[in-house]
Amino acid sequence: MANLFPLDTKNLLPHSGEVLYVDSLFELKKADKYFKILRDDISWKQEAIWMFGKKVMQPRLTALYGDEGISYSYSGITMEPIPWSKTLLEIKGKVEELAEARFSHVLLNFYRDGQDSMGWHRDNEASLGPEPVIASVSFGVPRRFQFRNYVDKKEKLQIELGHGSLLLMKGTCQDHWEHQIPKSKKVSGERINLTFRLIR
Repeated sequence: MANLFPLDTKNLLPHSGEVLYVDSLFELKKADKYFKILRDDISWKQEAIWMFGKKVMQPRLTALYGDEGISYSYSGITMEPIPWSKTLLEIKGKVEELAEARFSHVLLNFYRDGQDSMGWHRDNEASLGPEPVIASVSFGVPRRFQFRNYVDKKEKLQIELGHGSLLLMKGTCQDHWEHQIPKSKKVSGERINLTFRLIR
């Protein structure tokens, strides 16, 4: 299959992995439609996770959809997938075509305002296998997405993820870089993020 990314798409990482960004995977009208459907129809819930030896509520809402019978575990919780919806399959098909990869699950995150966030982490669970391909689709208000070198914490970079955009992480990215969505007092609107992955 031919590479469907724009010819001027550059790797955002300076070394050790690959991150590609497309700011308009979905045009505005379709992105607006998907945001409303996902906000209203997804079975959102707030999970408790283990952090520094104690249980805390995640500062966002989450949901897992995907292939039947394959659960996903991270940060001390195990999620059972809800069957794919028509909308999620539509988005998945578009993402798989561009990423040239197959995905079995999507982990959804609903950031209700700038106080909802995601801390530093790597998507490196054993169930994802070596050098996983992670495709991240965003709908709603733009949010800062930050990378930090896992060994040299001073080496950082960031990008603003826009409405209808796709960020693709692959190669050794998860081995050498961690990422986060920081809190922001400047953000008041809602954002929905979908991270497609293949769980083995």
